[in-house]
Amino acid sequence: ASHGGICVGEDGASHQMLEDFALMRVIPNMRVIVPADGMEMREIMHAAVNTDGPFYIRTSRMKFPVIYPEGADFRIGKGSILREGTDVSIIAAGLMVSESLKAAKVLAEKGISARVVNMSTLKPIDVELIVDCARRTGAIVTAEEHSVIGGLGSAVCEVAAANCPVPVKTIGIEDRFGMSGKSDELLACYGLQAPDIVKAVEETVRRK
Repeated sequence: ASHGGICVGEDGASHQMLEDFALMRVIPNMRVIVPADGMEMREIMHAAVNTDGPFYIRTSRMKFPVIYPEGADFRIGKGSILREGTDVSIIAAGLMVSESLKAAKVLAEKGISARVVNMSTLKPIDVELIVDCARRTGAIVTAEEHSVIGGLGSAVCEVAAANCPVPVKTIGIEDRFGMSGKSDELLACYGLQAPDIVKAVEETVRRK
């Protein structure tokens, strides 16, 4: 599926899909995957072609920063730790992974050590890694270019509540439709940039 999220830009609300994670997660046996960059996208496609069953793979119109080297390891149902930390875990998907890495650098300057996780597979979610994040850091912030209802944040909260309850803050689109604008302007308007993640982390760490 192409053109997911709000970064379709000027095409506006009629072309911006902000509910797809939620809609696809509830379909039995559906695998829901959101690549963090072009390199991971290539590996995801190889995995999908060689695996029986249905997949929903979300891509974007906007160019993403390259995070992974060519041939990066990808396993269905497994997240990957991109940066280690001890105070909080930032679990992100898609475009928000690169924003989370930016935020982690700023947080380090403020004395907050943030683990950054790319949770490219939303279903089946990596329960083991989420529980490890909760136990090791004691707080979680999720970040996604999607509604806060039913997506990555909801999936992480479900796992944390059932296995290791800790403070969780979900960053996403707060029960609103999209609107027309340049991609960067929309990300700023909806609070989906590194400074927004920094603020959310600081608030969540205080709740520990």
